Amino acid sequence: MNSSDNPHHIFLIAGEASGDIHGANLVKALKQRCDTIVFSGIGGNAMQEAGVEIVVDAATLSVVGITEVLSRLPDILSGMAVAKSFLKNKHPDLLILIDFPDFNLRMAAFAKKWGIPVLYYISPQIWAWRSGRVTKIGRLVDHIAVILPFEASFYRKHHIPVTFVGHPLLDAFGGPLPALALGDSPPVVGLLPGSRESEIFRHLPIMLQAAGILSEQMDIRFVLSVAPGAPQAAIQAVSSPFQNRFSLEIDIQGARSVFSKSHLVVAASGTVTLEAAIAGTPVVIIYKVSPLSYRLGKALIKVKNIGLVNLIAERQIAPELIQDRANPESIAETVRNLLEDPAALDAMRQAFGNVRYRLGGPGASARVADIAMKMMKQERS
Repeated sequence: MNSSDNPHHIFLIAGEASGDIHGANLVKALKQRCDTIVFSGIGGNAMQEAGVEIVVDAATLSVVGITEVLSRLPDILSGMAVAKSFLKNKHPDLLILIDFPDFNLRMAAFAKKWGIPVLYYISPQIWAWRSGRVTKIGRLVDHIAVILPFEASFYRKHHIPVTFVGHPLLDAFGGPLPALALGDSPPVVGLLPGSRESEIFRHLPIMLQAAGILSEQMDIRFVLSVAPGAPQAAIQAVSSPFQNRFSLEIDIQGARSVFSKSHLVVAASGTVTLEAAIAGTPVVIIYKVSPLSYRLGKALIKVKNIGLVNLIAERQIAPELIQDRANPESIAETVRNLLEDPAALDAMRQAFGNVRYRLGGPGASARVADIAMKMMKQERS
């Protein structure tokens, strides 16, 4: 479909690597509906390759933890100023916010001030912590597209226009992989420490120390996932002292590649744990932040589990080793116990099937694109 001489203009903001991919897929879906839309925004390589004019590189903004934000504050404030100036001067037809709540809710407030409609794709996890923000979201956001099944009822209860669109990972990952048989060959354990430099320095050393413990106890191999865009220097600095101590393969093909060759993975809490569930690969979830961030977060978080796969299942089906429990000895013990208990691995895979069912069918990007087109049509009429 072609547009008029006055094409639609959409500004997107994705502050994380996963959001960059989801944003790129959304742009492709929108282009299928209207090939003259102009796209600008904050994002990374995926969005840029999809045709978005990147005004701020998301890599300068991404950080986890309350205290960790302080070190990036000048970059965050600078990025916010650039985006505000762009919105004020260009006045796009629609602002699409993708996750990244602390930054994006401020941008939503600015857009509201200038009369720019706001579509929020991938809800802030206010059902888990800081639920008081729901009133603010209702005031600032015109429509919210959620990807977890229980989120829609939460927003409807607060009279906020919402659509459950399914999870975008179902488009990227498809169905489960065939389960690997342990047989007589050594088991393979995947290591997924995260993509941010801070996550790598925090998680990878304890993962590799756990690998060292396991290699002394059993015949075992490891595969380290290097996420696209992950800082190579940090990974090399942490992993090089371990590479001669046990069998360690470096995989740069993405998480799905690691899942395909692993009997089990140890993964930093985040979207990747849900990717493991969709792939049908058993996972041990770990996470660490600074002690102050943990204490502050623990006081605010209202859910029993933090792993997405466990939240969707509404029970702990994948072990979680958080903060002090995320130590080499506990990780090694948990992995060994699972590898020595094929029935437990099978039970986890079966539970993952229910998680995939709850996520809805493929087509999240297409559904969000339809919402965006409808919002722009209403705005112009």
